[in-house]
Amino acid sequence: MTGSTGPLPSERGAATGRRIGIGLMYGLFRPRVLGAWRMPASGPVILAVNHTHNVDGPMLMGTAPRPVHFLIKREAFVGPLGRFLRGIGQLEVDRGSADRAAILRALGVLERGGVLGIFPEGTRGEGDFASLRAGLAYFAVRAGAPVVPVAVLGSADRPGRLIKGLPPLRSRVDVVFGDPLTVGDGSGRRTRKALDEATTELQRGLAAHLTEARRLTGR
Repeated sequence: MTGSTGPLPSERGAATGRRIGIGLMYGLFRPRVLGAWRMPASGPVILAVNHTHNVDGPMLMGTAPRPVHFLIKREAFVGPLGRFLRGIGQLEVDRGSADRAAILRALGVLERGGVLGIFPEGTRGEGDFASLRAGLAYFAVRAGAPVVPVAVLGSADRPGRLIKGLPPLRSRVDVVFGDPLTVGDGSGRRTRKALDEATTELQRGLAAHLTEARRLTGR
């Protein structure tokens, strides 16, 4: 599928990325996945993931029930890593501007019934969904896609002894999927008021899911 922005990210590539993620994440760590059945088995879905560690994206790629196309900062698409990320169907986005090309490709993923992964806080931080960017609401409202909240817990608890940039090898990382959230009135209406209301609603739902995920996992 192509458009004015060029070809959409490869579905086959994302499926390959999922297989690689399964091998790496279950080989290096001990993921515990809760509530994966809550993610719709077909149709467009947005995964809204809290973000405290660089391993969170690969962890979702290896534990989500379906292949995921993540919006990833442009700075990561350099050299061999950039070619690899494109090869496994990931989306490059310029976080410093309204990246129209990335927005249209992301919407294209949803229009063909795929899974779009977003870190709605925009960057790594406390991972508490306290600061939500409006992009998540825009995609949810325009595409009419459900938003599945995902809490990744334990990835940033402590650095590994052998590789400081990773969690300790064979440590447990909890991945908790929540009930889908639906915002907007189904018309795709994207007024400032509608997006502000959707952002507030999503922030409330994501924060509630994180609280429940921490209760379930004891983290």
